[in-house]
Amino acid sequence: MADEILTERRDRILVITLNRPEAKNAVNGPLADALNAAIEELDEDAGLTAGVITGAGGGFSSGMDLKWFATKGPPAGFAKFLQTGAKKPLIAAIEGFALAGGLEMALTCDLLVAADNVRFGIPEVKRGLFAAGGALMRLPRVIPHGVAMEMALTGDPIPAQRALELGLIARVSAPGAALDVALELATTIAQNAPLSVAVSKKMIVDSYGRTEEEFWAHQGPESGKIVASKDAQEGSRAFAEKRTPKWSGN
Repeated sequence: MADEILTERRDRILVITLNRPEAKNAVNGPLADALNAAIEELDEDAGLTAGVITGAGGGFSSGMDLKWFATKGPPAGFAKFLQTGAKKPLIAAIEGFALAGGLEMALTCDLLVAADNVRFGIPEVKRGLFAAGGALMRLPRVIPHGVAMEMALTGDPIPAQRALELGLIARVSAPGAALDVALELATTIAQNAPLSVAVSKKMIVDSYGRTEEEFWAHQGPESGKIVASKDAQEGSRAFAEKRTPKWSGN
């Protein structure tokens, strides 16, 4: 894996660190490709339940590397990550800044943890652009329509505390502690059955754009798989025997 991305396993959690601090962890081609490789590792390894994305050097990410864009065009792998994310739960641990493409990277994750001095915004309209990396779709799903519209049209950011009150972020931390808080959250998730966690995420994501009838029909086969899984049997036995379950991921 390229040096632009560092990975570390902590039990059932994969910590993915964006490692271009000299460029505010901006996404160029090698970083995008390495990020997608890390996501593939997370999704395909049965020994992993959740991932945490953070940035080196006290910041999260400034989004696409404009110097790379000016000479080579947009890194194709960046669009892939923004559009597909991960199958398993992914937590963003945000320090320093979450603006423009950096916020869109965070919004591709399922849960956001941020230091209390972080500001969230999509200022692209101030530069003759617009937030084309998913923010205009994802922001209105998690915060009120009017707030999302105001952020998109004014380009002005909101502080972490307001983002917490609006539900944009799940937890807030002291500066420098976002990764620790994100790992606490990931550890709680990783204590649960891996298949159940992955399907729970999938069902929430897949609920968008479906009627209730369509949702129930879509959920049926997944429910059948979970009920028939070894982990479902293990969870029931562990409850009856008053012990901690030992998940197999099957």
